[in-house]
Amino acid sequence: MNTIIGRAAETEALHACLAAGRHVLLEGPVGVGKTALAKAVCASLGRPLFRVDGDGRYTEGKLVGYFDPPSVLKSGYQPEFFVSGPLVSAMRQGGVLFINELNRMPEGVQNVLLPALDEGRVQVPSLGEVRAAEGFALVATQNPSEFVATGALSEALLDRFELVVLAYQSEEEECRIVAQDARCSPCAALVEAAVALARATRHDPRVRRGASVRAALAIADIAARLDGDVLRAARLALPTRIELLDPTATPLDAVLDDLAKKAGVATRA
Repeated sequence: MNTIIGRAAETEALHACLAAGRHVLLEGPVGVGKTALAKAVCASLGRPLFRVDGDGRYTEGKLVGYFDPPSVLKSGYQPEFFVSGPLVSAMRQGGVLFINELNRMPEGVQNVLLPALDEGRVQVPSLGEVRAAEGFALVATQNPSEFVATGALSEALLDRFELVVLAYQSEEEECRIVAQDARCSPCAALVEAAVALARATRHDPRVRRGASVRAALAIADIAARLDGDVLRAARLALPTRIELLDPTATPLDAVLDDLAKKAGVATRA
């Protein structure tokens, strides 16, 4: 696992909340390291982590668990035929249930979490009550409400969480992240150019949603394979990672040309 760069305050906050037996909601834009932070803190506490990715089609049965149908047909509902879902597994093992993008989950799935968060228990039909072992906690993430395809969590659910907010990091820290995590060993100049260009997308009035450090990583890696052509790499990496306010008003290539000039990025770093 790569080292968490920066994030000292956020790491301390998450660690303190989990050590105090609290549940935590991590909020921040795509690509700011919410998942990496959760994994690192859980590892430091020695707690197993059970990951679920938010999906509007995710069901209560997937979260809690289910009985193996062939076994039930043959011998009825027996405890040994129950296949634990991530919630029950985390509760039984005193681990952390990590739900990525909780606000994408259906309301019914979110509601299943309430008794687990409140009382450390869930009632499973044909199985009975499951109680959480010591150490059980829920860490969830959500993108800010302005992001497309996200919904608002209910007040009842929010009241069970402590909130840790992750913003974009400093330019120096983002350069260190790209240098550490890049796959193609880009030189320092490519790293700096990729980060500068990605950061420039976050402040341009034509861009609704800017790029994260994940985009800078992609630019740096691709540019390293394109003889240092950062702008060409950006044209490959950024279309899926930024959103323009009005794509018909200004083509993406024109926006990227302007941003490269403002960021002082040469065609070849």
